[in-house]
Amino acid sequence: MATEQFHVTVFDTTLRDGEQSPGCSMNHAEKLRLAHQIDRLGADVIEAGFPIASDGDFEAVRAIAGVLRRPIIAGLARACRPDIERAWEALKDAARPRIHVFLATSDIHLQYKLRITRAQCLAQAREAVSFAKSLCNDVEFSPEDATRTDPDFLCQVLEAVVEAGATTLNIPDTVGFTVPAEFGELIATIRRRVKGVENVTISAHCHNDLGMAVLGSVVGNLCGADRYFCQDRNPGGRF
Repeated sequence: MATEQFHVTVFDTTLRDGEQSPGCSMNHAEKLRLAHQIDRLGADVIEAGFPIASDGDFEAVRAIAGVLRRPIIAGLARACRPDIERAWEALKDAARPRIHVFLATSDIHLQYKLRITRAQCLAQAREAVSFAKSLCNDVEFSPEDATRTDPDFLCQVLEAVVEAGATTLNIPDTVGFTVPAEFGELIATIRRRVKGVENVTISAHCHNDLGMAVLGSVVGNLCGADRYFCQDRNPGGRF
């Protein structure tokens, strides 16, 4: 019996999201040293940092982008021009740069954190990805709190950013409450319903609050994700 072969792309965010774990903050030299180790381990994509967060993070991303030539080097940016411009400034010397744009899409985040409507969210996501695409050919989009977002609206946002030029759709379980079966069904729904999704990469981003991040990522992959990473923000957690 023939066995279907597929490639899973590994995205490592130790240098960015990993720093949120207690005791894991790194200085410039430590980030650069760890970036080389992640490269040696063979990660396909390394998210080097959040360039607008601080001058130190900007310099670390720029240094990593300048020396690592094999993996894709990503920089995080909120869905606004200053963030995207700062990310591109840090990444522009990379052999394979990627701008990673994120914007919350769940109603609870839109109402209480961003204080914008769904229509404003949709327009902001589209405009941010379009602007990032004008600077960098490789653009990733993350709908923050995707697993608590209305599926119809989530698919609408994802379709809009694909049309705007996104090359990767990263689906985060931001608050870490979704069980693997639910996460897998969400990935399958996106595969079925988002126009143009066959031309982009779908990424699974599972948190380990319930101890099931790896299983969620694997189930997401089996349901149509092309790439996965999982994270544990608990003290002493592994990334």
